[in-house]
Amino acid sequence: MKHIHLVWLGLVTLICPAVVSAVDPLIGRPAPEWQLTNWLNSSPLALKDLRGQVVLVRWWTAPQCEFCRVTAPALNEFHADFAAKGLRVIGIYHHKLPTPLEPAHVAGQAAELGFKFPVAVDPGWRTLRRWWLDGHERDFTSVSFLLDRRGVIRHLHPGGQYVKGDADHAALKAKIVELLAEK
Repeated sequence: MKHIHLVWLGLVTLICPAVVSAVDPLIGRPAPEWQLTNWLNSSPLALKDLRGQVVLVRWWTAPQCEFCRVTAPALNEFHADFAAKGLRVIGIYHHKLPTPLEPAHVAGQAAELGFKFPVAVDPGWRTLRRWWLDGHERDFTSVSFLLDRRGVIRHLHPGGQYVKGDADHAALKAKIVELLAEK
């Protein structure tokens, strides 16, 4: 797990990404509408149509992203455990290969990762740039956003992995449970 060192009043503190997400300036802001194409496992969805549901959005790319592969089981777990309670998991593929984007490749990778939830393509990283990258220096593009029922960003994982048993997985799961309990 990647950790971030903060220097505050001369003290160095080691914190995990789950803690960073609580202080990110994006927390508390409404998520912008997305511009996605090539939907799998769903007809095209607009973010505004998901109001009333808790939404977990994860950008991924495969097969080259190890973090995406090891995080896939957590996404599948959250979908299986919480979809009936109001969680909508959305996987957003952002193309990193030097070859042209092939929708069949995305479908094959999503199937290989076991994704049963909606998956879409973010052409040219338009939505990723708008939500995460523009004006910011970021270490990862495999970011996860957790939105409340009003579409407000309430938690984010700044990229890399979260797997069952680690602190980031536990923090995300706890936040999902908390947001699902809100009416």
